[in-house]
Amino acid sequence: MAKTELAVAELIWNIIARKTGNVGKVDFFPQKPAFPFGDTFPEREAGQQPLERAVPESQGVSSAHLAAFLKDLALHENVDIHQIMVVRNNKVICECGFEPYPAGMWHASYSMCKSVTGMAVGMLIGEGRLRLQDKVIDLFGGKKNLLNIFRLKDITVEHLLTMTSCVSFNETGIVSGNDWVRGYLESGLIGVPGKKFEYNSMNSYMLSAIITEVTGESLMEYLRPRLWEPMGIQRVFWETCPKGITKGGWGLFLCPEDAAKLGILYLQHGSWKGQQLVPEDWVEMSLKRHVETPSSMSNYGYGYQLWKGGREESFNYNGMLGQDVLAYPDLNMVVVTNAGSKELFQNCVLLGIVKKYFEEDFNPPAVLPEDLRGQIMLQHVIEEMEGRRTGLPVIEKGGWEKRKAVYIRSTLRQKRINYLNGKLYEMEEQQVGLMPLMMQVFHNNFTDGIHKIGFMASGNRLFIDLYEGKEKKSLEVGFVKAVAANVSFNGEIYRIGTKGEFSTDEDGRMVLKIDFAFLEEACRRKLKLYFDENTLEAHWDETPGKEVIMEGLDSLTDLGGKMGFLMNTIKESGGIDVFHLLVERTVQPVCVGKEINTEDEEAVKNEPAYQDQTEE
Repeated sequence: MAKTELAVAELIWNIIARKTGNVGKVDFFPQKPAFPFGDTFPEREAGQQPLERAVPESQGVSSAHLAAFLKDLALHENVDIHQIMVVRNNKVICECGFEPYPAGMWHASYSMCKSVTGMAVGMLIGEGRLRLQDKVIDLFGGKKNLLNIFRLKDITVEHLLTMTSCVSFNETGIVSGNDWVRGYLESGLIGVPGKKFEYNSMNSYMLSAIITEVTGESLMEYLRPRLWEPMGIQRVFWETCPKGITKGGWGLFLCPEDAAKLGILYLQHGSWKGQQLVPEDWVEMSLKRHVETPSSMSNYGYGYQLWKGGREESFNYNGMLGQDVLAYPDLNMVVVTNAGSKELFQNCVLLGIVKKYFEEDFNPPAVLPEDLRGQIMLQHVIEEMEGRRTGLPVIEKGGWEKRKAVYIRSTLRQKRINYLNGKLYEMEEQQVGLMPLMMQVFHNNFTDGIHKIGFMASGNRLFIDLYEGKEKKSLEVGFVKAVAANVSFNGEIYRIGTKGEFSTDEDGRMVLKIDFAFLEEACRRKLKLYFDENTLEAHWDETPGKEVIMEGLDSLTDLGGKMGFLMNTIKESGGIDVFHLLVERTVQPVCVGKEINTEDEEAVKNEPAYQDQTEE
């Protein structure tokens, strides 16, 4: 593991030192496309096999119960809920996007997609091309050597499925080089395979690699005629590693309705519209508890690439930060969540709220009397959450009862917009980027550094120009609600909702607070700009940010080898506080800029061409 540990240490220090460009050891190539809106988004197309919509009471669920559920989710700032869908009896009875996140847009699933990888393994086993007890090392005969034959000789496909391989090459290995299969096969063990649950996303990656090794197709290619097309799942994207292997354990972007279909698929024992897509016996085996899990993660155990749930026979496809498909067989119900919460596993505030409404003493009948008042209330709550009720303030994260108007006096705002019009600031530190650090690492897409920040006005509209590397990102700042636009980051397209608010600090300085919400991700970038004569002070932050990143860094002290030794040495010597301070300043940097005279030809002659941001 020395190579991996050193690569992780080098990446951490490069980020702390604010180096720009590709600071890792993995080759970058742009992958992510723009979300395919199509001409009818957010309308559903017939080819997508949309689920039927129904009034909640017709499926035995109270509209008032669902309205209270949505309001409870909005109450908790740490949950940062993005999208919700509730399905009963294969009918959608509640769907909501929480402003600025539109309902129906695909979302990064993180580890939720591990369950999809498990489905593919079941298909391959059903075809007779793979067995649970196949030795992993035998499946990669071309990469056998004396060392890995001895070390990994007992690891089977089933060990990968149950997270009991005990292979030391874990998620940190993705920054160590381009060949992740070789890194996995050449690593050591931290225990006896099959004996203990050790959550490791590289187990899921290796399952994807096995599918490619056996079939000659990527996991995405293998699933297209077997899962995506039969289920009408068209708007889907899955990242690959530098070797072209689908990541398997993360990297899938999926729409909530399609995620709900995958939950329904297992409720129907692998059958979809009369076609057996996943073998029924595989679904049954997958849903059994095969291994106990740490209480910090879940109290109910783990199956084959999925988690057992708290309600009778329930199960979850779970991804960090709030990406979930929760299925309840006794209710014939599926709940889908997308969020940007600050917690990683099942024992979290978000799923605690879901449990409160759909597990604890929740036993709905087959049907309820029509409740027109409750239905109107639910519709009003959804419209308010989505920012569609004109003339009313949007409910802000942090409290239903603590709502406040998003409007400030238009004359004062216009004065401030006019003041900023045409201003351009050159930043003294040019290593901070718009993309959150967590996303940079996950997507191996590192910043080129913002070197100038400018502003342009058009009537009562304000645009912020961010000059990052050779690209100019021009984003309209919405003041009533976020304005959405597609933005290129080194050739990858992400959709951002930008919302701002003017205020004044205790020293009388004008402050512009901007929230950049990455609408397909769990992450947001936060920016506070302080203006003082010809100086700009930029305070950056991100969510989920410091807490989650610190938790990840603290976990490095549990590693063996050089990385664990290094982190423990720092901690024991008292240097961990200094290290945490450096990391905090990396996650929450402060940068100063000086105003440039935009009429000075020397200041503008080398500026990059305007980069258009498409709006919908």
